[in-house]
This record gives sequence, structure tokens and C-alpha cells, in this order.
Amino acid sequence: MFPLRDDNPTSTPAFVTYILIAINFAAWVFAQGAGADQAVAASVCNYGLIPGELLLKVEPGTGFAMSKSLSCLMDAGRAPEHLLTSMFLHGSWGHILGNMWFLFIFGDNVEEAFGHLKFLVFYLVSGVAAAALQVLMEPSSMIPMVGASGAISGVLGAYLVLYPRARVHNLLFLGFYITTIRLPAWVMLGYWIGLQVLGGVLAESGQGGTAFWAHIGGFVAGLLLGFVFGTKVKRAQRWQLPLES
Repeated sequence: MFPLRDDNPTSTPAFVTYILIAINFAAWVFAQGAGADQAVAASVCNYGLIPGELLLKVEPGTGFAMSKSLSCLMDAGRAPEHLLTSMFLHGSWGHILGNMWFLFIFGDNVEEAFGHLKFLVFYLVSGVAAAALQVLMEPSSMIPMVGASGAISGVLGAYLVLYPRARVHNLLFLGFYITTIRLPAWVMLGYWIGLQVLGGVLAESGQGGTAFWAHIGGFVAGLLLGFVFGTKVKRAQRWQLPLES
């Protein structure tokens, strides 16, 4: 399933959500060359989060090939700031477009519930929590981690807390047949986090690909912070959404 939109209008502009989307695209264009191989490789090497660096598990000068012409040298202990920089970098057009689409659909409602400043803090904390779980699960990994999906997973977790019965329109792929289906948020997001847990359990450590544990960490952080940051008004309103068939 892939979400298209939700039936959950907002009454205030989601300034922070739009600014975050703009920052991610700006980083993609200006720091990562809009997907140019060398620019992406260099940005991931210099600003991606490498668990082994963060936890002092590599020897200074240890390196690995990021591309045919670029090697990435690591320096144990230099990486704390990469907890933040890594969440504004991406690996491909599909990566950034998918992440920003999820943030666009679900971020506005969570921002309205939290307020602009609290939402920004929430987003960054969720991203750090996501990275922390990925690092904890693969502490010796030398594979750089980039992407906003950990922070956005936090947004999804908070959305589930605040609007479990809001209807989400999704594309449903059934082999060669594609249709749309309208589901409560708790079904769609429950399905999504179930896939992440399954992927995390089945993924072979140290092989790269999707950072499933980061998704899980961000989602759990979003669930918890949803109860802390969500206003009492929004918590009350989430039960007042009409049941629809």
C-alpha cells in the first residue's frame, strides 16, 4: 500500500512541515547534486551517520569505497553531529520523494496538534531516537545511514495516537492490478509498522539497504511523544471522528 491522501483537514498552515520539506530538497539539490553519483557519495561519506564511528569502534583512518573513485575515511568519535545532518540527506530520487510525500500527508495534522515549535522539536527528537535504535542494533556497522524516514516514522507514530480513525486513501497493488482503498489510519499505519518489524527481524546485519530499526525507533518515539506533546483538545477530537464505511 502507498498513501495518496487523508480525510483529515487542518485549519492552520503547516509552516514547519513545509520548511522541513524545503530544507530536505535544498540539501538534495545543493549538497547532493540532485542525485549526481559523486555528490551523493561524498555527502553520505562526510555527513552520514556511521554507527562504528559514533561508538568509537573503528580505527582512525579506516576507510571503505563509496564509489569507484571515492573512498570514505572514518574517524572514531567525530560523528555526534551526524545524528542531525544524516536526517536531511538521501540516497536517490525515489528515497527523497517517498519520504517527503509521507511527511506532506501526515505532517500537517501532527504539527497542528503539537504547535509549530513543539512539532519541530518532536521531529528532531524522533530522528535522533530512530538513529539511536539503529546504532544500538548494529553498533559495529560501517555503513553510512541517511534519510528523513526515522523522523517521519515518528510523525506516523504520533498520527496514530492522535488520529487513529482518520481515513487514509491508499494505492493497493495486486500483481498487475492497481486499485485504491480507503482505510482507518490505525489499519494503514499498523500494516506499515508491521512491515518494518518484519524487515528488521529478517534483515541481515551489516548488509545495507533499508534501516528498518530506525523506522521502528522513530515510530515508537512518535507514539510516546504523541501522548506527551499532543494537546488535550486533539486527544479528545480523535474519538469524535465519524465512523465511515
